[in-house]
Amino acid sequence: MSIEISFPDGNKKSFDMPVTGLEIAQGISPGLAKKAIIVKVDGAQRDLTRPIEKSAAIEIVTRDQPEALEVLRHDAAHVLAQAVQELFPGTQITFGPSTEVGFYYDFARDEPFTEADLETIEKRMREIVQRDLPIAREVWNRDEAIAYFQKIGEKYKAEWIREGISPDEELSIYRQGGDWLDMCMGPHLPSTGRLGSAFKLTKVSGAYWRGDANNAQLQRIYGVAFANDKDLKAYLHMMEEAEKRDHRRLGKQLDLFHIQEEAVGQVFWHPKGYSIYRSLEAYIRRKIGAKGYVEVKTPLLLDRKLWERSGHWEKYHENMFIAEVEESENHHSSLALKPMNCPGHVQIFNQGITSYRDLPLRMAEFGSCHRYEPSGALHGLMRVRGFTQDDAHIFCTPEQMPVEAANAGRLIFEVYRELGFDKVDVKLSTRPEQRIGADAVWDRAEAELVKACEMMGVDYTLQPGEGAFYGPKLEFTLHDAIGRAWQCGTVQVDFNLPERFEAEYVAEDGSRQRPAMLHRAVLGSMERFIGILIEQYAGTFPLWIAPVQAVVATIVSDADDYAATVQAAFAKAGLRSELDLRNEKINYKVREHSVGRIPVIAVIGRKEAEDGTVALRRLGTQHQKTLPLDEAIALLTAEALPPDLRPG
Repeated sequence: MSIEISFPDGNKKSFDMPVTGLEIAQGISPGLAKKAIIVKVDGAQRDLTRPIEKSAAIEIVTRDQPEALEVLRHDAAHVLAQAVQELFPGTQITFGPSTEVGFYYDFARDEPFTEADLETIEKRMREIVQRDLPIAREVWNRDEAIAYFQKIGEKYKAEWIREGISPDEELSIYRQGGDWLDMCMGPHLPSTGRLGSAFKLTKVSGAYWRGDANNAQLQRIYGVAFANDKDLKAYLHMMEEAEKRDHRRLGKQLDLFHIQEEAVGQVFWHPKGYSIYRSLEAYIRRKIGAKGYVEVKTPLLLDRKLWERSGHWEKYHENMFIAEVEESENHHSSLALKPMNCPGHVQIFNQGITSYRDLPLRMAEFGSCHRYEPSGALHGLMRVRGFTQDDAHIFCTPEQMPVEAANAGRLIFEVYRELGFDKVDVKLSTRPEQRIGADAVWDRAEAELVKACEMMGVDYTLQPGEGAFYGPKLEFTLHDAIGRAWQCGTVQVDFNLPERFEAEYVAEDGSRQRPAMLHRAVLGSMERFIGILIEQYAGTFPLWIAPVQAVVATIVSDADDYAATVQAAFAKAGLRSELDLRNEKINYKVREHSVGRIPVIAVIGRKEAEDGTVALRRLGTQHQKTLPLDEAIALLTAEALPPDLRPG
C-alpha cells in the first residue's frame, strides 16, 4: 500500500507504507538526512523515526531552523537526566523542559550537587552523545507506566501519572539506549549523537516539586544549548559581558544604590544613583510635556472597595500589600498599597463632566507602586517590590484610539533611540482565553492596534492569547549593547475600567459615551530601566546622565586656588563636578576616577593656572586636550545637554 507525500515546494511523491521522515529525507539527499532534526506532518511535529501511515504534507526540519532549537534543548535535558542517574544512582528524576536559551532538569537527591559535580555531569553527557544511543518512542498504558516507575523507585513520576493521566489514556515513553527511559510528549532526535557538542551546564539551584513551596524541595540543574558551537560561544561571551556589566556589582562599585534585608525588594538610592534617577525623570517629563500630557499625583493607599470595583482585588489580591486600619472601635478599613496607577487616574477623570472637546486627555504620573514579588524572584533593580512607573492613561473617543496608540508608540521609539537603543521589536498580544468583553469589541480593539502599527510603519510579531484580560496590547522590546532583549514599553487597550467605574464623556450629539482608555508606559519602571542603562553602558554613562560629569584634579598644590575657580565655574555652568586637591600623583587620581567611571577629568597644573586653561582628559584615553576655560565650559555644557534639548 502506498501513500502520497506533499512537500513544501508543491511537489508530491508516492511511498510504500509505512515510511518515516528520516527515510524520506535520505531519499532526498544524505546531507538533508544528516541535518534533519524532526519532521512536521500536516503541521504537527513528529519524530523522524515515527512511521507516517497516511498521505500527508510534510516538512523536514533541520538543525539550522529556529524551531529545531526547542527539540535540541529538550533532548539535552534528557541526556542530562541520564548522565545524572548513571553517575549518582538512586537520584530520582522529575521533569526537564527546554527554556528560552537552554534547558533544566529537576532532581530529587539528598546530597546537594556541587560545581565540581556539574563538570563531571557535563563530561558524562558528552560521553552519552558520543555513544550515539538510539532514541525510540514507545506507547504505554497508564497502569503499566505507574507500575514501572513505582518499581524502580521513581515516586514523582508515578505520582504525576496517577494524578494527571486518566485511566483510559495512553502516554508516550522515550527509551534512550537500552535501559534508560523517560515519560515525554516528544518529539525527540533519532539518537543522542544528533545533539552535538553545543551545550554547557551553567548552574544548580533549588526548586519545589510542582512549583509549590509546600512540597518537597528538589535540585534544578540548568544548561544552555544551541544548534552549533559558534552560537554557543557567542552566547557564553555575551554572558561573560553580562557579568562584567551586572548592575548590582556596578551599583556597589559606583556607589549608586543598595538593597538590604530590612526593606526587601526596595531601593536605597545613594546621591549618585539618585542623580541618574532625577536626570532620567526630568528627561521623560520634558518629553511627555511636549506631547501634550498633563501630570497628576494619586494616593499610595486606596480602600479595598475601589480595588474590588476595578477587579484587582479578585485578580491581583495575592500580589498586593494590605493594611488593616482601625478607624474607630467598631469600624476598620482594609486598604491596599497601589500596585498600579490606573484606578486612581479614572477617579480624576470622573471628577466633573468631560466633553468630547476635552479628548484626548493624556494623564501621566510617576507613580510609586508596590507589588508582592516572591523573594526568590527578586533581582537587584530588575525585579523589586517598590518601584516607580512612568505611567500614563489616555482617555479618548473610540475613533481617536488608533492615532493615540500610534503616537504613544512613536514616543516610545523616540525615547529608546535617544537613550541609545536602536533595535526595538513590537509584539501584538491578542485576546486570552479568560477575558471580559464581547468578541466584536475585541475584534475592533485588535484591528485598531494593527492600524496603529501601520501608522507607525513598523512590523510586529503576533502573540496569540497573551493580551490582558481586559484588552489587547502592544509590547515594545529593546535590545541592549550585548544583544539581550528587555520588554519595557507597553500600549494597552482597556474596556474594563471605564465600564466598571462608569467613566463617561459628553459626545457631540449630547449623549453620554464610554471613553476608550489606553494604558501607556515608556520606560516601564524607573528602577528596572536604570538597571538596564547601567548594564547598557557598563557604568560609563553618556555625559548628560553621568552623576559626576567632571572632576577637577590638580597636579601640584600651587594650582589649588585656580582649580577651585575652575570647579566653581563648572558648577555655575550647570556641570556636575567635583574637586580633587589631594596630595597624590596625578596618575593615581586618573586611575581612581577612571575606576569610578568619571567621563572627564580636568587636569590642572602650574601651566594651566598661569594660562587660564584646563587640560581635558576623557575616560578611556591617554590623550589630553588643553583649552581656555571658557571654551572648555562651552564644549562640556554642549555635550552635557540631554538628547531632547540638543539643537537639530
